[in-house]
Amino acid sequence: MKKDIVNYAKLLARVGAKIEKGQNVVIYANVEEADFITLLTKECYLAGAGTVEIEWNCDALQRLAFRYEESKVLAHVTAWEEEKMKFRSEQPPVLIKILSSPPNAMQTVDKEKLAYVTIAKNSIAKKYQDKMTNHYQWCVAAVPSKEWAKFLFPHERANTAVQKLWQAILKASHAYAMNPIAYWTEHNKKLHARCATLNKYNIQSLQYRAKNGTDFTIDLIDSCQFIAGKKYTIEGKGFNPNIPSEECFTTPHKFSAQGKVVATKPLVYNGDLIEDFYLVFEKGKVIEFGARKNQELLAKILSMDEGASYLGEVALVSQDSPIQQMGLLFYNTLFDENASCHLALGKGYTNTFLQFDKLDKQDFLDRGVNDSSIHIDFMIGCDDLEITARTKDEQEVMIFKDGYFVENL
Repeated sequence: MKKDIVNYAKLLARVGAKIEKGQNVVIYANVEEADFITLLTKECYLAGAGTVEIEWNCDALQRLAFRYEESKVLAHVTAWEEEKMKFRSEQPPVLIKILSSPPNAMQTVDKEKLAYVTIAKNSIAKKYQDKMTNHYQWCVAAVPSKEWAKFLFPHERANTAVQKLWQAILKASHAYAMNPIAYWTEHNKKLHARCATLNKYNIQSLQYRAKNGTDFTIDLIDSCQFIAGKKYTIEGKGFNPNIPSEECFTTPHKFSAQGKVVATKPLVYNGDLIEDFYLVFEKGKVIEFGARKNQELLAKILSMDEGASYLGEVALVSQDSPIQQMGLLFYNTLFDENASCHLALGKGYTNTFLQFDKLDKQDFLDRGVNDSSIHIDFMIGCDDLEITARTKDEQEVMIFKDGYFVENL
């Protein structure tokens, strides 16, 4: 697979992040993946990067810090750390985040402590993240760690498990294609064509129904569009933020969600699993919830800030998604959200607006975009999911039947 892995690194640099000559690049990664990050760094330079900076993480060291350090120490953001955030918000680099942690990486960490630290750090970082929004290229992708691979393939030897996970990641990302970069050009065209068809309907609201108990409606924001695949910054720079990507998504109105949604896949959050959960909405806000596993963690997510209990994304993914057809639950949101229709708690997207470059933060808030320090996707797609769209001219159009897009989509 060595050649395919090199092609994958090239794909992330040239299609995902789409680095342009002279741009500075920051890569977030775990230290265990140093070999791949070396390949990726080389491809970033070959794509034209001026500098490449690596921000390393280590799950084992993080667990030790949470075990021995006090909450206030962990939550403290030093002056130099904040100055770095400020600098990057003023001169945004290209950001690449490489995921490799297993879903249970932080399972042993005190949940109260973790929530306290997350909220405290997010409160500092949010203003700089808001300033960068729509002004920089970014890409999230993944590589296998031994821990993640063994979690998925517990009966395999470690090396075999890693190889199987590599194969799954490369297949899901279409890196096995003879020319992955050319493939993604065509893939983006197909995704954009589907979005164009959805946008022609002028959808005002969506109604979801499934036998598992999902019975839910949500309004879309006027002048928002479904988008997918390749996106653009305000400055006109194109990039693919997620490798892989199979979704068509848009922004819902913050105060419109009504009814119950039942999750169909586990939610991985901060290295822990929330399983078999549901949410009930009224006037956009979660008013009731439950989970078979980690209900307390779900409660903490919903109370992260004022916007955490409202929705910021509606995404459509057919059951014939290549990732769904693989039959592998990755226990990683990047992959599992591209196998299933999903929603997201927290911050709403603003680049779904027509002429989003002419609007500011207050404009987005006034139009009903949710604001939050979090954006957490959870999956609701299933084999019998039906979605009916109500258009602005009061017509009802079925767009999903038995988990699939209807034929003309």
